Amino acid sequence: MVQQGTIVSMARGQYRLCETLGGSAYGVVWRAEAPVGSVAVKLVNTRQMARAPAALRHHWSDAARAEEQFLARLAPWDGRHIVRLLDSGVHEGLPAMALELLDGDLATHLGVRRATRQLPDALQALDWTAQVNQALAKVHAAGFRYLDLKPGNLLLDRRSGNLKLADFGTSRALRAAGAHAYTGTASWQAPEQFFPHARGEYLSEPRSDYFGLGALLYWLVCGRMLRYGAACGQAFASHGREGAAILRREHGGLPPTLHPDEAAGFAQAFGAGGPQASALLRALLAAAPDGRPAHALEISRMLGAVREAMTPALARAA
Repeated sequence: MVQQGTIVSMARGQYRLCETLGGSAYGVVWRAEAPVGSVAVKLVNTRQMARAPAALRHHWSDAARAEEQFLARLAPWDGRHIVRLLDSGVHEGLPAMALELLDGDLATHLGVRRATRQLPDALQALDWTAQVNQALAKVHAAGFRYLDLKPGNLLLDRRSGNLKLADFGTSRALRAAGAHAYTGTASWQAPEQFFPHARGEYLSEPRSDYFGLGALLYWLVCGRMLRYGAACGQAFASHGREGAAILRREHGGLPPTLHPDEAAGFAQAFGAGGPQASALLRALLAAAPDGRPAHALEISRMLGAVREAMTPALARAA
């Protein structure tokens, strides 16, 4: 049984579990002590795994192994915006990982800041979005789709102010391009992730991650989730995967991914850069993948165009 004080042995050392930091349906993260200092130890969520039908329990270990294999193949310089793997091994027959310990997730950090009205400005939102775009570029270059981009999966390094992408258990290999089972978080998913294609399966691709990037950018700037995401999240919470069909019937098709008042409020935050910011958001949130940017470089250029359009106004304000 895993509890406070449990010793987890991995390839490079031993780690004493101190306190739980969080987790998901697939994994539980602990703060742990080791000779090198404090680290984050990620273990399989055995409680959730035990509740699943026996035939499906392998998904938990499969997800952990996929995450370990992805992180292990990254080069040291890839760790700027992706959490670093420090060690790995097996605990009680299931995969275990030691990861760098950061300062909490973006959702919690901004929840505290917003409670004290210390909101991030538009430039900070652009900077963070650019960092996440770089992380996604690494994921795609390594041959994966991330498929679960949300504030809770972005960790903050307060010393640098940078974000790092974490939790790769739901990623899918690009070479497995066919339809797959449901994966991700309903309120942050692209339409092709939430609404099944055929036989109840889903057709996602790298540009599915760009929809998540657009939803994140809107949340950073406006301080709230897109109404599209909120509707999908509520439908899934109330009806599970049948919620997609219910939303389709209610809207006579797919619900709009971006409402006019949402787009207008978002653009207003960027001042002179509003038109460029609006164009970026609309592109990222296109309902179909082929309407979204083709690659991270295109997104980087669009982010630069927003910043450049804002520069004259910022110079006058200074």
